[in-house]
Amino acid sequence: MPLLPRKGVLAVAAVIDIAHHAGARPVAAKALATRHRLPPRHLEPVLQALVRHGILKGVRGPRGGYALARDQRRISADDILRAAGTVEDNKEGMLAGSALLHQVVMPALAQAERTFSTALSRISVDELARSAELFRKTFEG
Repeated sequence: MPLLPRKGVLAVAAVIDIAHHAGARPVAAKALATRHRLPPRHLEPVLQALVRHGILKGVRGPRGGYALARDQRRISADDILRAAGTVEDNKEGMLAGSALLHQVVMPALAQAERTFSTALSRISVDELARSAELFRKTFEG
């Protein structure tokens, strides 16, 4: 069972792609969709969520697109996944159910989520962008 939903993985890939292709101009959503072999309609809602959470900034116009909203060393995989809505916040309340659910299952799962979130917060966009650059140099010549 995958731990991350597809849109979460897509959000991380999009941010790394934007960091990797950062230049003088923003990265167009169409270019991102082409590189990831996706229809733009699948990518746009994820990009908008990342803009709303201050990870990306959207630039309008014919030469518009997306750019990082802050330094890539200050963006973690956890930030991206939360923005994409893939890591749920336990403040939303407990599910209705039995005492077993409330006293055993939910606390165990909450601890697992905290551990996973902590691990994700240690992975920076900067680190992943450097890995992407090494990959490009190695495999694309």
